[in-house]
Amino acid sequence: MGIDEYWNLEDIAQELSGIRKSWRAVQSHHAEYGGEGFPSRGDLKKIMEALCGALFPLRLGPSFVRVHNEDAFVTQTLQTALARLYGQIRLELIYAMSGVPTHEVDARASGIIGAFAHALPDLRRLLDTDVEAAFRGDPAARSVDEVLICYPSMLAIIHHRLAHELHLRGAPLVARIISEVAHSKTGIDIHPGARIDHSFFIDHGTGVVVGETAIIGARVRLYQGVTLGARTFPADETGRIIKDQPRHPVVEDDVVIYAGATILGRVTIGAGSEIGGNVWITHNVPARSRIAQAREREGVAVLAEVGGREEDGRAA
Repeated sequence: MGIDEYWNLEDIAQELSGIRKSWRAVQSHHAEYGGEGFPSRGDLKKIMEALCGALFPLRLGPSFVRVHNEDAFVTQTLQTALARLYGQIRLELIYAMSGVPTHEVDARASGIIGAFAHALPDLRRLLDTDVEAAFRGDPAARSVDEVLICYPSMLAIIHHRLAHELHLRGAPLVARIISEVAHSKTGIDIHPGARIDHSFFIDHGTGVVVGETAIIGARVRLYQGVTLGARTFPADETGRIIKDQPRHPVVEDDVVIYAGATILGRVTIGAGSEIGGNVWITHNVPARSRIAQAREREGVAVLAEVGGREEDGRAA
């Protein structure tokens, strides 16, 4: 008797098939779902490595790239990477546009890739401000080259800038996979829907979480373990969570948030504020405030500074 007969693998496979069909029926999945495959995490990882190299060829490209051949390398890399990215986006759209003629799906995918490609120069300029912010904000950084090559936060930010562009253009699944590729590499979890202005810096970075509807202003600095999350999840009359609602914080310009701080809900952290480590904030914070952990004063804890005043540790 073979091993497969001993384990009754055909029966197990048939049962799994029935479970899959039942699940798809309950979830109202399209019958064609996955008929041509799904966007591939492995392929998108390689595509992102290529795009990082095209954006920063001398630092993130392969070792053979030099000044004399970097333009040719960038052109060839973009041709290949964008063609492969087109294929991944097309797979997403086949499902999202179920029932639409193939030529319309192809045209939509081409439009997304065209817009994304033309956005790359502006994305490179934006990323340059992030690199500069890291170099200025970290006394341990000896050069901008060190920031690009060594800092996991820069890898996460590059992935986010590219994923966010694809998210805006109409490829949210591909964008989300790209963000999760960066998350697995760096421990930094930034949803591609989050809006982040220029000169963004994450110091160290492990454990940082930035939610889908978060808005981050210019020149903001986060440290490891910071969470910009949701506090509640509104539901409809059937109990299902309502999607696409603003539920994450707004962090205005020139804010610094130190390690382990947790900010929840659609609250605003005013411009120029400093949020101390390990605080828990669920209310708006005025501009130029300083929020610190509760500390003991004359035998009484639960006090923290807020904009020069003394408030309780829940923040104002």
